[in-house]
Amino acid sequence: MPTPPFRADHVGSFLRPKSLIDARAAYRAGSIDAAALRTVEDDAIRDVVRFQEDLGLQSITDGEFRRTYFHTDFLLQLDGVDEAGGTQVKFHQHGGKELEYAPPVMKISGKIAHARDIQRADYEFLASCTSRTPKVTIPSPTMLHFRGGRDAIDAAAYPNLEDFYADLAAAYRAEIASLADAGCRYLQLDDTNLAYLCDDTQRENARKRGMDPDELPRLYARLINESIRDRPDDMIVCVHLCRGNFRSSWAAEGGYEPVAEVLFNELNIDGYFLEYDDPRSGDFAPLRFLPKGKTVVLGLVTTKLGEMESADDVKRRIDEAAQFAPLDQLALSPQCGFSSTVHGNDIQVEQQAAKMRLVIDVARDVWGDA
Repeated sequence: MPTPPFRADHVGSFLRPKSLIDARAAYRAGSIDAAALRTVEDDAIRDVVRFQEDLGLQSITDGEFRRTYFHTDFLLQLDGVDEAGGTQVKFHQHGGKELEYAPPVMKISGKIAHARDIQRADYEFLASCTSRTPKVTIPSPTMLHFRGGRDAIDAAAYPNLEDFYADLAAAYRAEIASLADAGCRYLQLDDTNLAYLCDDTQRENARKRGMDPDELPRLYARLINESIRDRPDDMIVCVHLCRGNFRSSWAAEGGYEPVAEVLFNELNIDGYFLEYDDPRSGDFAPLRFLPKGKTVVLGLVTTKLGEMESADDVKRRIDEAAQFAPLDQLALSPQCGFSSTVHGNDIQVEQQAAKMRLVIDVARDVWGDA
């Protein structure tokens, strides 16, 4: 039996159906309660599971249909974490357009603790809907540090940042233990920060927040390793590196070279979902650091544009990547989710399906049915 990450895989989020968007608006307006909203979510998730299975995918997510943002809905359920406005960022779009947006910043207002299960009930529902491999996607623990830095962490609660990292990792260990107990064996950490550290502007912004961009990759590798250290031996953990994915725009650019050696050799995970859909992601040379026993899932099919890639072009790029890492350690996916936030990318549902079919067809041609 093949194991995750699969030769044809995906990052996790899908475009929200209108019924779900309408229900969320009704919930915010107070015209339906949380139980009614969850019923609509359940129905939409059954549909998106069927969509994935009909395509032939082996990894199945809930489309992140219960979330507004890929990270805040999870992080705000930890004790000691609050939302504190946003940091204004210029997101870039194809064609040279820019989009002003302020992604939410998390503020640490007290001691971090895992007071309750966060994803367990959602995982159990997903697992009840499919006989294939359910995948849970959660934000990387680094999301509670990079955007705010020391200034976003209450000094009274954490005069020593090492205690902050220790409590954060312990909270993640508790959540992962809960998921493991429920049967989860495929977990993905979504991390924008390691990818942002490949961008000169983002690196300079980190310096302005009092951080050393050359040291952060190792700090973040240690934090992630501590967070997942007690996972079961048969739980596959992957990380997805993202340069921003909001309404078909991105916030960062640059190849993986600044983080590659640490990423591949100091991070104790099984696989990497890496964006490689256009030149802003750099070349494949950083894959030379990939050790045996790990898989890179090449994000060669963009979720930001509806225009279809050709199968031959995708295969050619897989061949280029295989000059730096063994073909049997590579796989294929879209470059990111289709809807990292509830807003979704500027792409049609039919184009979303066509992109996934392309991934599956190319993967079958390159690696066979497995």
